[in-house]
Amino acid sequence: MAVRPVPARVMIVEDSTVVRTLLTHIVGSDPRLTVVASFATAEEAIDALPSVRPDVISMDIRLPGIDGLEATRRIMADHPTPIVVISASMDGGAMGTSMNALRAGALSVVEKPVGLGDAAYAQVAHEIRTQLAIMSEVAVVRRRMSTVTAAPVQPARQRPPSVLLVAASTGGPPALAKLFGALPADLPIPVLLVQHMGASFMAGFASWLDSVVPQRVEIARHGEQPRAGLIHVAPGDAHLMLARGGTMRVTTDGPVGGQRPSATRLIESAATAIDGAALAVVLTGMGEDGAAGVRALLAAGGQAVAEDASTSVVYGMPAAAHRAGALSLPLDLIAPHVRRIVERTW
Repeated sequence: MAVRPVPARVMIVEDSTVVRTLLTHIVGSDPRLTVVASFATAEEAIDALPSVRPDVISMDIRLPGIDGLEATRRIMADHPTPIVVISASMDGGAMGTSMNALRAGALSVVEKPVGLGDAAYAQVAHEIRTQLAIMSEVAVVRRRMSTVTAAPVQPARQRPPSVLLVAASTGGPPALAKLFGALPADLPIPVLLVQHMGASFMAGFASWLDSVVPQRVEIARHGEQPRAGLIHVAPGDAHLMLARGGTMRVTTDGPVGGQRPSATRLIESAATAIDGAALAVVLTGMGEDGAAGVRALLAAGGQAVAEDASTSVVYGMPAAAHRAGALSLPLDLIAPHVRRIVERTW
């Protein structure tokens, strides 16, 4: 990613004066960022967008009047701008609204800072700065889905999958909702999912996903056998892997490539623990997590698909997976491809 010659222009939308001041301090302490405007309401922010022209917006989800979800919808329709949602609560309602904001076009969700004296302040502040700096570089555009009607047939030498492995990062929640929404509720193989997201959000994310897709969704548990038709989500800040015999392993080993959970660890484990009998799907996201796993899985006779650049919010992880040998398909064609493979297996 090219280095921005001037700091990214940040607009803060937050109704609390205390939190707005804190966010201004957090952003101002990073030379990559500068606050160009801050507002207590979404209405004020939307009206100011054409003149302020921020590179990225820090958006509170609970606002008086127009809330953060509706504000995101309007901004993405009229003035597409990278949006980072700031959420103060992990409860079902707030998390559902935050996830729906991602579906409406926001790029990521981060935890709202509590105060300078809070034990987690430094970590939360670092995550806010990092997400704003990274997302300010994302080109937010409306991408049209491919009109291709058929996917290439997988080579016959590849092993039939006994499990579906899915990985996503930036832009992942809406992509996952679309992928799983196009798959049957009674999918005859289990799903293991790695979504890069703050640890405090994972339970809420799993609950939200469970409410919008036909399959059941649960946080993965160490030592359990994955079940068909169930999506097992990697816990926050822990790796999810497969062990010999096909049971799930949840560990807190060190991060891989800066990621925990790591898509690479999950996919690599299928190459060895179940001799490559897996289908991996790598969706939108920054970085290269998952690529080394795809390479190992394909070498073991497994199968892999990466989301195409035409539908990826960020074409980092899927690009690396494609370079490692994964088949590249637009998002709307991945579910039909998965169904064909699974139906051939069963």
